[in-house]
Amino acid sequence: MPLALALEGKRTEIVPSIRMIKEKTNKLMRYFKILAPNLRFHLNKAYKQGSSRKPRRQITGGSAGDIRRKSLVCGSILGLAVILTSCGAPKEELGSEGFVQGFIGGVAADEPRAVLEGQKILSAGGHAADAATALYFTLATTLPSKASLGGGGVCMVYDSKTKKIEALDFLNRVPSKIPSSASRPSAVPGNPLGIFALHTRYGRFQWAQLVSIGEKLARFGTQASRSLITDLKPVAGALVADPGARKVFLQSNGQVIGEGNFMRQIDLAGTLSNLRAKGPADFYQGKFAELLVDGVRQAGGSLSLEDLRAFKPQWKKTMVKKMGFHQVHFMPPPASGGLVAAQMFGMLNDNDLFEDASAREKYHVLAETALRSYGDREAWLRDDFSIANPPNTLISDRHLESLISNYRSDRHLSPRAFQPTPKQRAENASATSFVVVDREGSAVACTFTMNNNFGTGRMARGTGIILAAAPTSRGKGPTALGPVMVHNKSSETLFFAGAAAGGIAAPTALMNVFARSVLAGEKLESAMAASRIHHGGAPDITFHEPKLAKSVTAYLRERGHQVAVTPVLGLVNAVSCPGGLPRDPESCSIMSDPRGSGLAASASE
Repeated sequence: MPLALALEGKRTEIVPSIRMIKEKTNKLMRYFKILAPNLRFHLNKAYKQGSSRKPRRQITGGSAGDIRRKSLVCGSILGLAVILTSCGAPKEELGSEGFVQGFIGGVAADEPRAVLEGQKILSAGGHAADAATALYFTLATTLPSKASLGGGGVCMVYDSKTKKIEALDFLNRVPSKIPSSASRPSAVPGNPLGIFALHTRYGRFQWAQLVSIGEKLARFGTQASRSLITDLKPVAGALVADPGARKVFLQSNGQVIGEGNFMRQIDLAGTLSNLRAKGPADFYQGKFAELLVDGVRQAGGSLSLEDLRAFKPQWKKTMVKKMGFHQVHFMPPPASGGLVAAQMFGMLNDNDLFEDASAREKYHVLAETALRSYGDREAWLRDDFSIANPPNTLISDRHLESLISNYRSDRHLSPRAFQPTPKQRAENASATSFVVVDREGSAVACTFTMNNNFGTGRMARGTGIILAAAPTSRGKGPTALGPVMVHNKSSETLFFAGAAAGGIAAPTALMNVFARSVLAGEKLESAMAASRIHHGGAPDITFHEPKLAKSVTAYLRERGHQVAVTPVLGLVNAVSCPGGLPRDPESCSIMSDPRGSGLAASASE
């Protein structure tokens, strides 16, 4: 038996038993008699390999056959016996799938393949930002309707080493000039540089290795997911009018692809190959930028080299509200969904308003706080998505107390009480989100948008990039975006991270889940499954999901609500750790909304 195998086969933990050590020593003596002629050879060879090896940051499927340097410090026969009992089995190296044993973290997103790729990175020992990077570039291939390279988004990041939470804004911008010839005004792409900024700041693995995951899926093909086909069905006729889209979304028989059909994106693979090799510099400033601008113009879009070169992601401070010993972090503007959610939270948490409410009254409380947040939004949200007031004043205790002061458990507040009176706005419902946590307690929560389903419905020729629609006040903007995190600054543990999509109802959906899970202490599964309720200020209608009990709808009508059914109110991805992460990983639950077609990876291997 080779010595390496003898060592490898003994996967034991420290055992303080002298008797067991003696037994292992005797066994090793028998091995030694057999292997003595080759012992020096094996040790020298292993030592040379171990001493010269640098930690790999490649994502590989390597085996557990290498002997770590840790096991080579024991040179005597007795030392080798102790290896069998105390040094443990040789582990996979950082960057190899299976490097992390036990708790590896978790991933939840709206598209299953992206979740699986993110989980692999966590299993290989990656930071949450590494998994988020791999996850995004998978989404760019598998869900381009909402996460194309042409789109933009926001992320919130908690890093367990720096002990801080910060926000990253890479929302796609309106071009500096939109020529009259632009039949389909397009946005300045934000995703490539935004994700690069995230990875550069927090990532451990090589950028090229993470980008290549999406590149391979684009080049060699993947099956169309239910999430993609759900987005494709209502716009397929218009989308395949584009030559580039036809190559991707039409089968050889001329039929639009369906769920499970094979899909290849050769042009996109070339773009991702360029991103992998050169980073985003060429995308925004080099030869590829020139190709992209030309392709956008041919597609009826609006983009200039100056727009690309001027684009910069922005790291920002989060908006913070206290909750006992915890801090609740919200996304700052212009992703105003964070501000709406922060206001809702402040009112729900005021004097334990939500926690102390009965089961039926909880729906009334959620509807009334949503109404007040959206009613107040009319006063501070401008048409260009800027904010008329300093955000911190809008979430101050004084301001929120003034909003909730007229709450009554027995009656609904009329939107006419607000000045100006809320008006109905078109809201962009096309977005997607994900949440990632790693074994060390770091987390990333992101939301992406194309400002319309499939953006402009056109590709930039030769790039495979579906172009996002230019943000406008006509329902094509970032108003609904805004992840949330709960963190304890004293214990440095993470308790909750969530993000949502679904247009105007996205912030409300996230707060429906948050309030039940965090404020009321329900299990995440129960909080996610509960019927949701929403009031957007205008029209004066309280919307609810179909499964809401008739006794609750009757209760709401008695209090003056005009109620209406809607199929789905938002899609939420969330992780809840009541015991805190990384302190108590077994307390964690991670879920993708059962209303959608996403997936949540298990938190342990």
